[in-house]
Amino acid sequence: MLLNLAIRDFILVDRLELEFERGFTVLTGETGAGKSILIDALSLAMGERGDAGVVRQGFERAELAAEFDISGIPHLQRWLAESDLAGDPGVCLLRRVIDSGGRSRAFVNGRSATLQQLREAGEFLVDIHGQHAHQSLLKTSAQRDLLDAYGNLAGSAKEAAAAFREWQTLRRERLEYEKNAAASAEELAELEHQVRELATLSFAAEEWAELQVEHGRLTHAASLMEGAQFGMEVLSEGDGACLSQLNGVIARFSSLLDYDAGLKEILDTLEPAEVQLREAVYSLRHYLQRVDLDPERLAHCEQRLRDVHDMARKYRTTPEFLAELLAEKQARLEKLRGFESGGELQQQEAEAQQRYREIAGRLSAGREQAARELGAKVSEMMQDLAMAGGCFEIALNPLPDGAAHGQEDIEFRVGAHPGVPPKPLAKVASGGELSRISLAIQVATAAVSPVPTLIFDEVDVGIGGGVAEIVGKLLKQLGKERQVLCVTHLPQVAAQGDRQWQVSKSASDGQTMSRICLLDRVDRIEEIARMLGGMEVTETTRRHAAEMLGIEK
Repeated sequence: MLLNLAIRDFILVDRLELEFERGFTVLTGETGAGKSILIDALSLAMGERGDAGVVRQGFERAELAAEFDISGIPHLQRWLAESDLAGDPGVCLLRRVIDSGGRSRAFVNGRSATLQQLREAGEFLVDIHGQHAHQSLLKTSAQRDLLDAYGNLAGSAKEAAAAFREWQTLRRERLEYEKNAAASAEELAELEHQVRELATLSFAAEEWAELQVEHGRLTHAASLMEGAQFGMEVLSEGDGACLSQLNGVIARFSSLLDYDAGLKEILDTLEPAEVQLREAVYSLRHYLQRVDLDPERLAHCEQRLRDVHDMARKYRTTPEFLAELLAEKQARLEKLRGFESGGELQQQEAEAQQRYREIAGRLSAGREQAARELGAKVSEMMQDLAMAGGCFEIALNPLPDGAAHGQEDIEFRVGAHPGVPPKPLAKVASGGELSRISLAIQVATAAVSPVPTLIFDEVDVGIGGGVAEIVGKLLKQLGKERQVLCVTHLPQVAAQGDRQWQVSKSASDGQTMSRICLLDRVDRIEEIARMLGGMEVTETTRRHAAEMLGIEK
């Protein structure tokens, strides 16, 4: 829902900030007052094309900012998060700056964004219905989504899309196999040989490190034994060995403690050293028992290293990745064996196609029923909207090969007058008719359409009297479901609004400015009276206006 619109130095507006509420809001004013400025500003804030002409004369830039409550639009919240454009929880702020040179900058929640991102965010938020405004109902995808939502078919549509993707994936694999059958056979034979060869090596990744450590130990066994024996001589077995001399020092100092207690601190340091030396001697003795010259084991280890190196060079990899390479080739081999005859692929494809046809068939049946119901409901409304004898229908154009969105394209068609064959909604010529048809569709689908804010411009072109009152009541009814704004010149429509904004134009210091203000009860009577009677407002028109507003006068 639109919460706030801030405008600065835009066309005839210097500074303006409007707060919006739920329900049905009307914008009125004299011809030429600039009633469409608000819609133009909001359109630019949502990514419509703009140029330097929108900047108020004599100023450097125009700034437009629209704040929305998005707490009830989870799809937009996800999109913002995925696009790294999320802001405060439950709020979305769209901002646009256009300078006097025509350059434009866009922001979403304070982060720099592209115009495309601004437009994508705007499509979740506002739908503008009018001759010159963007209109999501003219898009085939929007028509399809609206029909599916009306018929509670969104889940079936997703299921059909998933089944179609599965079918097409298997179809591509089957075609690829048929195209490369001979090459696949050659690859299969080569893979079988490679897997046998790599498996025969029986080499695991962890073996490589262990093998290198063992080879280093066996290669230098003599040096290791000599070094260990030298350590034993110096520490405990040779003349003047460290351990025996240290024991002598400890014994001498112990006998002198009675004469000087200061030696105790030195003894406390030497005794742990003696213990550690004994442990070192024990470990060396144990090490010497294990270390041995083993030429046979060394030869075996060297041969194993050569075999591993040779295999790694052959497959242009390193020894550490030989096991991983074997796993990859085994996986590819299993896949090729599964498709060896091609028959299994064909069967899988046929089964996937059948699943898609069944799911899509149920979706088509649901769409046919929803199309009949929605077509009849909108056609009924058209009779009261100055299109007597007109009809609205939803065509399901078959797609023989199917598609991700189903087995048919959806097309909204309208015959605005008796005897006129229905044509695609996108080709309806009259902006007023298009707006009223859109109004009927929106009212009929109000409970399921996802866009929270609707703006109607020129919805009352070419109508008056009782039809205008019906249009107003429909807009008021729609306002119970969503936020509705309508630019109108008809008092019958304006009187149905929950609130009313008046757009006026004034001149000051040689500059013409547009102003928008919220009308209270008294001002609404005056404005409705002006709309009824023109420039000259009488007590009669005031009484009539009060009666239309349901206000005692």
